[in-house]
Amino acid sequence: MRNVVIGIVFGLVVGVAIGNGVIAPRLQTPATAVKASLLLPAAVPAVAVPAATASAPRLTAEAAPAVPNQPGPRPLAAIEWRMASAFSGDLPQVGALAKRIERNIESISDGSFKITFHEPGALVPPLKMFNAVRLGAIDAAFSSPTLWANKLPALQLFSAIPFGPPLKEYLAWIYFGGGREIFQDLYRKNGIHSLFCGAAAPGTAGWFRKPVRTPADFKGMTMAMTGLGAKVLEKLGVSTTQVTNADIAIAFENGLIDSLALAQPASDIALGPERQARYYYFPGWHQPAALFELMVNLDRWKALPGPQRVRIEAICGENVRYGLFKGEALQFEALKEMTGRGVVIERWAGEIMQALRDAWQRVVSDEIANDRIFARTWSSLSEFRQDYEIWRELSEL
Repeated sequence: MRNVVIGIVFGLVVGVAIGNGVIAPRLQTPATAVKASLLLPAAVPAVAVPAATASAPRLTAEAAPAVPNQPGPRPLAAIEWRMASAFSGDLPQVGALAKRIERNIESISDGSFKITFHEPGALVPPLKMFNAVRLGAIDAAFSSPTLWANKLPALQLFSAIPFGPPLKEYLAWIYFGGGREIFQDLYRKNGIHSLFCGAAAPGTAGWFRKPVRTPADFKGMTMAMTGLGAKVLEKLGVSTTQVTNADIAIAFENGLIDSLALAQPASDIALGPERQARYYYFPGWHQPAALFELMVNLDRWKALPGPQRVRIEAICGENVRYGLFKGEALQFEALKEMTGRGVVIERWAGEIMQALRDAWQRVVSDEIANDRIFARTWSSLSEFRQDYEIWRELSEL
């Protein structure tokens, strides 16, 4: 190694000497120019020195022209969207999911993308959000697919299916069993791109003024409930209606309702329904799993740069995870507090559960007969569940 280094140094010295003594005189180039060329850093492009200029300035590494900085990737133009919500930001679970979209998209995009949350009714009434997004009056909306059942009945199968699959199985069908393709196709045909953007723990069966001991006790009852679950109860003689959270107390006091279906204990407790109806029934047969969505105007979605689309998809996926596990963790403490308030927690009798199942089968038959897309969606889900059941029996304790 030492001999190699000595050889390199000797070669450089001889080379310089030959250059000065032989080549330089022939070119009539001043020696100062040759010395300058030896001082240039390897990374700096060669600089021509005029041969006829004897007084050419001496070039040094410090005086060499700097290499211009290569331009980095151009920053994405700032994007600002307005998002209406069907749920108040004050609600402990579903409201928090909507607010997390606003907070997380700005954080993950370093402020290049903002989605501003607006309380229900601030931009448009909740039940008009579908058309507002479709027409581009607002950029996006946070909602539940079941809200649009009157427009697209098959959407009822994408949140709160009576006696439906647990969330793990449900999401497996949606993401890898063909459900998402059906879901997004329904929306695309209406000028909307929708993403699953939140989940909730299983719901409860509801709040009742009086105990329900047999299926006959449902007859003549008026209950605040929507969706497929409401259609099931109607088969058992219940009149169903829709009541906003703000009007719950008034509806009970004025005799407009005898019972009420809300969500989970941690959400229900904030509304205080036990002041009017203290019998709290489980399980929530009508909502074993609940999913929420972010609807986006289709043209705005298509115009969105790829990195921003990926950010929204990532945030919505994380929102599903957060909603499920946070929801599961919150319920026990809420139940303990409810019992301290005098709430009577009950489970449905087997006779009642069977009556509800039978009524559900009649509802499914009606929906299949009335809407071919509902029929196709139900067939897809049912086939997936049949196959999944084999795996469940083998894999679960």
